[in-house]
Amino acid sequence: MALQHDLMETIMQKPYVIIHTHTSIDGNIDIMPIPEFEAASQRYQDLALTPGKQVLGIDAYLNGKTSTEDNITHYRTPEIDESAAEVPEGDYIAEPHAEMFYISIDPRGELAFESNTYGYGGAPAHFVEVLTDAASNAYKDFLRRKRISYIVAGKEQVDFEVMLDKLHGIGIRRLMIGGGGTINWSFLQAGLVDEVSSVIAPIANGDPEGNRFFTAREPYSTVAPIGFRLTHVEDLGDSVVWLRYAVQK
Repeated sequence: MALQHDLMETIMQKPYVIIHTHTSIDGNIDIMPIPEFEAASQRYQDLALTPGKQVLGIDAYLNGKTSTEDNITHYRTPEIDESAAEVPEGDYIAEPHAEMFYISIDPRGELAFESNTYGYGGAPAHFVEVLTDAASNAYKDFLRRKRISYIVAGKEQVDFEVMLDKLHGIGIRRLMIGGGGTINWSFLQAGLVDEVSSVIAPIANGDPEGNRFFTAREPYSTVAPIGFRLTHVEDLGDSVVWLRYAVQK
């Protein structure tokens, strides 16, 4: 019985994970400057984040490093102090009771945040950086000075299972992944996704170089088929369709 108890103690806990993405009919997730894109984008935001409208019930959303650079930090260089005193080992949670969290994947510690919150969709979210052992002491000091939370999950690449377990530990129960195709597919292929939610805009551009809903990329993931089960279909108006799928385990 003692052995069984020890095994149960080591079982990973994780939030319910939803990939929620806004795409074109041809699976492109890039911005297209036409009204049909804007209509679908607003509905995507409302379903996940807009107070009084959101229905996914999330308490955190996660983006990859590139998405965060493109939308928030804009490829600036963080103002770090290489001579900073050693920070305490382990994780740092500055705002444990935040109503919403923005989880950012940043293995080496390179994002140049200017504040510790982001107000996308009218829901202010506290930043939580996901670092690895490759992040420097000086960068962790930078985050602490900004009162930006961080967790350490992995040596050089982020260990998603460790990350999810730690996020569950700070109270996150429903996590939305709204990143690019690479991170979406990586989580899906790792068996860590419970649901896929797709808001489909009535647009397409056929761009062969466009960023896609799912993209396999070594060493994070490979090309392999995964099945889904349709759980919800809804016409959101303006020819925008919302599809929800359970992932076939």
